Amino acid sequence: MNKLRIIYNGLVTENPTFVLLLGMCPTLGTTSSAFNGMGMGLATMGVLICSNMAISAIKRLIPSKVRIPCYIVVIATFVTVLQMFMQAYLPSLYATLGIFIPLIVVNCILLGRAEAFASRHTVIDSMFDGIGIGFGFTIALTMLGTVREFLGTGSIFNYGIYPETYGSLVFILAPGAFIALGLMIALFNRIRQKHTDHA
Repeated sequence: MNKLRIIYNGLVTENPTFVLLLGMCPTLGTTSSAFNGMGMGLATMGVLICSNMAISAIKRLIPSKVRIPCYIVVIATFVTVLQMFMQAYLPSLYATLGIFIPLIVVNCILLGRAEAFASRHTVIDSMFDGIGIGFGFTIALTMLGTVREFLGTGSIFNYGIYPETYGSLVFILAPGAFIALGLMIALFNRIRQKHTDHA
């Protein structure tokens, strides 16, 4: 398969956040700032690439009746490694993301890509699928975190743009996550539709 096409699918046509609407729990729960959104996206991307490659490599050894539990065990293994790495080297980010790190195990993006792609394609193609989907997820979370942080606190990546007193607290809270995500999905789909019409 065309590697660039696989990555393009993850970024645009099959973007997990703006198109497929998968992984909404970490999307809404960890994007109160651009740094947190990017951290969660990169963590998920790392696990996705590794689990896709591992599942693709052992797909012929997994009986079809127990494939889902086997996929979950593979994903959980990489999440455990990630969790220990973050605790050791990124303790502040690990403390901020908290319960959302172990919850990567049940993120429907990872299980969905394992079932829909990794179990049917080569290791290299599965790696590129993980890069594309993971990068698309990371960009979406970073963008959402940037918008919420800017509107809520007047800063981007903790760099002040305007005084925090002028920020709207609602964008840091849960309702603001839904509002910002809804507007960004509408904008993304509008741009994608215009691009499709001109193609």
